Amino acid sequence: MSRFDKHFKMNEQDAIDYTLEKLDYFDDNAKLNAKEIGDGNINYVFKVWDENTNKSIIIKHADTVLRSSGRALDVNRNKIEAMVLMQQEKLAPNLVPKIYKYDPVMCVLAMEDVSAYHNLRTELLQRKTFPTLAEDITTFLVNTLLPTTDLVMDSGEKKDQVKAYINKDLCKISEDLVFTEPYIDYKGRNVIIDENLKFVEQVLYNDDDLILEVGKLKNNFMNNAQALVHGDLHSGSIFANETGIKVLDPEFAFYGPIGYDVGNVIGNLFFAWAHAYVDDTDDNDFLDWLSDTIEEIVDKFIVKFNKLYKEIVIDEMAKKDYYKKWYLESVLADSAGSAGLEIIRRVVGDSKVADVTTIEDTDKRIKAERLLINIGKEMIMNRESIKNGKGFNDILKKHI
Repeated sequence: MSRFDKHFKMNEQDAIDYTLEKLDYFDDNAKLNAKEIGDGNINYVFKVWDENTNKSIIIKHADTVLRSSGRALDVNRNKIEAMVLMQQEKLAPNLVPKIYKYDPVMCVLAMEDVSAYHNLRTELLQRKTFPTLAEDITTFLVNTLLPTTDLVMDSGEKKDQVKAYINKDLCKISEDLVFTEPYIDYKGRNVIIDENLKFVEQVLYNDDDLILEVGKLKNNFMNNAQALVHGDLHSGSIFANETGIKVLDPEFAFYGPIGYDVGNVIGNLFFAWAHAYVDDTDDNDFLDWLSDTIEEIVDKFIVKFNKLYKEIVIDEMAKKDYYKKWYLESVLADSAGSAGLEIIRRVVGDSKVADVTTIEDTDKRIKAERLLINIGKEMIMNRESIKNGKGFNDILKKHI
């Protein structure tokens, strides 16, 4: 009987033992080492490698409680992540890590080590640029989202998929941290610097029109099972190098609005822009690249979406040009609203981003946070009017 026949929280030595016993990945003479490299709040991530050859693998392990707070959390999230990554690999080859094994007992996901790629958020903070980022991320978005809609799938199969990917615990986290608490701090968990408390009260907490629009977006998030979305597609979930990207960590995946993924990608690029903008380094090349990339992502998404739509949509009503136009415009509106939500919640809520928290000068941080909040708010309030990439950059230019 194996000690891995019953779930327990693993450490680095356990990851080595598990790899030797459960995975046929390394040679018999391999000398294995392991390190816990996870930087998130939810799972444990171990890199296991052979000191002789440097061959490596990632062991991602889910415990029964949230690692950050100890709150109970459904371990089914790792199964969902494994299923999503395997499906995404079929739809968007080479843009996600390969999956070698999923173990439902230990809640272990054994996957490709993508350490040749680097955390996009960290790279952007170092002012690095990636010429193929817009091309790669839009291919990922269009190729993984549109084929999972009921415009393409059999409606019965789609409903079965919606059921299979119910992810209630992690969706509840998003419902609170993204849609509710930044505007109605009913749990007292928002983290706001003192200098911006009154500003946040005025422009967020006391704006009933804004809260209504956020409520509409929340209702859409909870009830629009449009496509199989990643669910947490921020710049820390995208790894990049000069040759391409790898998209990781779809543990928040569920059937939801397409625009939620698109908007998360766009919103996180605004953090990198704001960080560089207030830094007074006159790095206009980097700022120009970022704003051009934001615009390019939206416009490339539109082109690729339209092309694939014509090729694979089977629903007869949806084949009409006027229907396609309405459908895409609704996705773009959701994308703009979701970008605004992501921007505001990372500034006001308790789940921060380094792009903001590493701004050490208080005056500069005040400036960055207020700029971001105003940009995010306008994206939410005027989301229906944003039809292309220029629409996002127009908002940026207006508020600077």
